[in-house]
Amino acid sequence: MSSPLKLYLAGPEVFLPDARAVLDEKAAMTRAYGFEPICPGDLAIPPAPTKRQFGLNISEIDESFMNRADGVIANLTPFRGIAADPGTVFELGYMCGAGKIVACYTNVAETHYQRTLAWYEGKLSRDAEGRMRGPDGHSLEDFDMIENLMLHGGVERRGGPVAVHEAEPEKLFTDLTAFEQCLKALAARV
Repeated sequence: MSSPLKLYLAGPEVFLPDARAVLDEKAAMTRAYGFEPICPGDLAIPPAPTKRQFGLNISEIDESFMNRADGVIANLTPFRGIAADPGTVFELGYMCGAGKIVACYTNVAETHYQRTLAWYEGKLSRDAEGRMRGPDGHSLEDFDMIENLMLHGGVERRGGPVAVHEAEPEKLFTDLTAFEQCLKALAARV
């Protein structure tokens, strides 16, 4: 009998006040679908003489976790702004680049474009080519995707699920409906 596929559970949950409880629930669900979870919150970080070295230690351990994993489920729910957590973005890109199984989800149903429109608060104009631009001159990415095209597209082009669920605002990072949709889709593939 072969061992279960190992899934790295990427997302900003490590920053939540109830991080351990959320990570434990995600890990239990992952096991229930026949996978072995690898959670970034499970690392034991060696002491370091500086905060910088401590951060480098965390980065090294997280990369070793991803190297051990067969795939990733990345939580791309907007975090601290209109886009996904940058650490999670790195992790998803790392796993795509490594040719591993990839899946992602969000608990916000608005597209990246819709969130960007709201961020500019209606202060938009069209340039000579018809592209929408903010007052800073930057064009808006409008591809009907949940996140930047490289993230959403990277998962979709590799055949991975992109799950979208509209969670209650107070449950953006604790509602696991879309996470479970990813687990179901991956379980059906293996």
